[in-house]
Amino acid sequence: MKALSLSPDPIIIPGDLKANAAGSTSVAFTSPLSVNVTLEKEVAGIWVKVSCVNELGSCNYSDACQILDILTPPGKDCPEPLRTYVIPCRCLFKAGDYSLPDSDFYLTNVGLPPWLTNGTYKVVGVLGSAGQELGCLKLTFSLRIILGA
Repeated sequence: MKALSLSPDPIIIPGDLKANAAGSTSVAFTSPLSVNVTLEKEVAGIWVKVSCVNELGSCNYSDACQILDILTPPGKDCPEPLRTYVIPCRCLFKAGDYSLPDSDFYLTNVGLPPWLTNGTYKVVGVLGSAGQELGCLKLTFSLRIILGA
C-alpha cells in the first residue's frame, strides 16, 4: 500500500465511510494467500491484543481467497466502486498498480460482538504465499457503534 485514507474519524457504524487507496504489487496474488492479523484495542491507555474468536480478532487465515469467494462468489460482478476502477474483489490479483479515488461506502450494522465495539484499534495484517511475506499493512482507527440504528 502506498496510501490509504478513511474518514470520518471515528468510523461510525452504521454510517457512511469515505475511502481512497493506492497500491501496487510486482507479483500476482493467487490462492492460497495467507493473512495473519494482529488486532489490538486501547483500554485505559494500554494496548491489549484481541484474541481470535469466531474468525474475528487476531487471527491467521490460511487462504484469504476463499474468504473473498464467500463475500463475492465467482461469477458475480465485483461491487461498486471496485468494478468501475477495475480493482479485483477475489483472487487472482495481477501484478500492477491499483488505485481507488475518493469513494463512498455505507457500513451496515453487522452486529459486532461486545468486545469489538467502540474504541481505538491498531491492526497489522501480513500477507503471504508459499512461506514468503508479500506485504504488510499497519493501520490505526477508531470505531463508534450506534446501537439500535
